[in-house]
Amino acid sequence: MHWIHVSPSIVAAFLGSLVECVEAATIVLAVGTVRGWGSALAGAAGGATVLAALVAVLGPALGFVPIAPLQVVIGLLLVLFAASWLRKAVLRAAGLIPLHDERRAFDGATARLAGGGRVFSGGRDTVALITSFKAVLLEGIEVVFIVLAVGSAAHTIVPASVGAVGAAVAVTFAALVLRRPLARVPENTLKFSVAVLIASFGTFWIGEGLGLDWPGGDLAIVGLAAVFLAVSLLLIGALRRRHPGATATTEGADLGLPADELGHGHRSSRRASAVLRG
Repeated sequence: MHWIHVSPSIVAAFLGSLVECVEAATIVLAVGTVRGWGSALAGAAGGATVLAALVAVLGPALGFVPIAPLQVVIGLLLVLFAASWLRKAVLRAAGLIPLHDERRAFDGATARLAGGGRVFSGGRDTVALITSFKAVLLEGIEVVFIVLAVGSAAHTIVPASVGAVGAAVAVTFAALVLRRPLARVPENTLKFSVAVLIASFGTFWIGEGLGLDWPGGDLAIVGLAAVFLAVSLLLIGALRRRHPGATATTEGADLGLPADELGHGHRSSRRASAVLRG
């Protein structure tokens, strides 16, 4: 496979998986810190095994579906998936909903886990085992979706899987070494970037599935990404002008814009949704 063909799949799967792995690692770290590392890591390993089995079973099965309708269907799913992430990223950057805070998620998880009693089964803490398993499985389902969607439409399941595994290894290594929430990972920026990239993939494959001959071939994805990025930034600017009171004064927020959650962390997502609809 040509590098130009496979590299977008690797990058998209890596970045998308990195986001989900950080969220899963935060829960596993909380479980390990409060309830013990043996059960926490055992539950995480169980969840990862189930996810690997899903990719192994579903990946080859998609190869029997005709490529054109597969590209259209997966393209639509990717665009819808990316639209959800982009919507939240725009609202967060505009200061209308709070940024995701891994430190706060870690503190909340440890508080909940510390309040529960210990129930052992087979020498393992059942609560710790199930909590870690569910965290890895639920966050990992999105990783599987990204890998299958990105990989199947372009016949790059293996490169996409390599990107996802690379993200999981990087986050796992960082978590085991630091043993603290990966709060410095710019998760909201990553979600914004991945959403732009995935939306570009989806639009590209919808066009290919419908028989559209994209100028420049696979390089058209770069142009589509530029369009999605430009539109998103314009929306952020428009929302900030419309709601100047929602912009925090603290610098250093995601996307390089002053949109920290301090001062407006209690704004509801319902109001934010109304803003976009209005």
